[in-house]
Amino acid sequence: MDELVSQVRAFNRFYTRVIGVVGAGMYDTSYSLTEGRVLYELRQTGEMETGELRRMLDLDAGYLSRMLARFEADGLLTKERSPADARRQVLRLAERGRQVQRELDDASSAAVRDQLVPLSGEDRRRLIAAMTAIQRILGDAPAPRGYVIRPPRAGDLGWVVHRHATLYTEERGWDENFEGLAARIVADYAEDHDPKREAGWIAEVDGEPAGSILCVKRDDRTAQLRLLLVEPSARGMGIGGRLIEECLAFAKRVGYERIVLMTVDELAEARRLYQRAGFTLDEQHPMKAYGRDLVEQYWSRPL
Repeated sequence: MDELVSQVRAFNRFYTRVIGVVGAGMYDTSYSLTEGRVLYELRQTGEMETGELRRMLDLDAGYLSRMLARFEADGLLTKERSPADARRQVLRLAERGRQVQRELDDASSAAVRDQLVPLSGEDRRRLIAAMTAIQRILGDAPAPRGYVIRPPRAGDLGWVVHRHATLYTEERGWDENFEGLAARIVADYAEDHDPKREAGWIAEVDGEPAGSILCVKRDDRTAQLRLLLVEPSARGMGIGGRLIEECLAFAKRVGYERIVLMTVDELAEARRLYQRAGFTLDEQHPMKAYGRDLVEQYWSRPL
């Protein structure tokens, strides 16, 4: 935990420097980052009581009072007594204030655009996905509401191996032999699959891979479902079932008559997905694999 705390603090210091560079002198104006944020909130809300603004931005009352006095003197805002409570003041941006805020907003967008321009498309995607994940995990962003299912792109198959090895080690305590199995399956698919009769899919959430599945040839009449995975952060969204549906639809469309899969008994959630998709258990037997005593299961269904 101490190491994690240090890493988070190091990131906070780094990103504070990034924000400082982007907003230095608030884009060559006389306004600070905090002043720009106050103008932004007033423009977004239309009007706000002084106390509400102070609590929202966690500002010292004296500091905010001096800032608002300067804004009023510069013609950026107006203040009037609240009709509900004469002890409170209601703030509204004047037209000059709205103009200044628009200029700051445009300058902010330009500064961020300058940071993004040197990045590759892949780095931009990873950056936004990481920022979205931080917001969601720390509670400032809603949980993802949707996902896409797409064919694998460059690098995705390596991700499939990596995430299988990582998750099965963390969640199940399986050893490196399982990573070897996942790597062999992926290598065989990448090197020698028939695109007319074999395919793979990646589930993507907020621009990041969140699930996988392969449909490969067992024989001319039989397909095999392999490497179904859903990231913990994306579970409960229906991704696993949707990946299975995609696999089944493809297998039927290209002419297979039956589809099979192999799993183990301790993967209860995956087993429930297979049952809901119409698979039935054909056989099972004990085995020792991946450093564990497991029960290997073979399931199948007609197409």
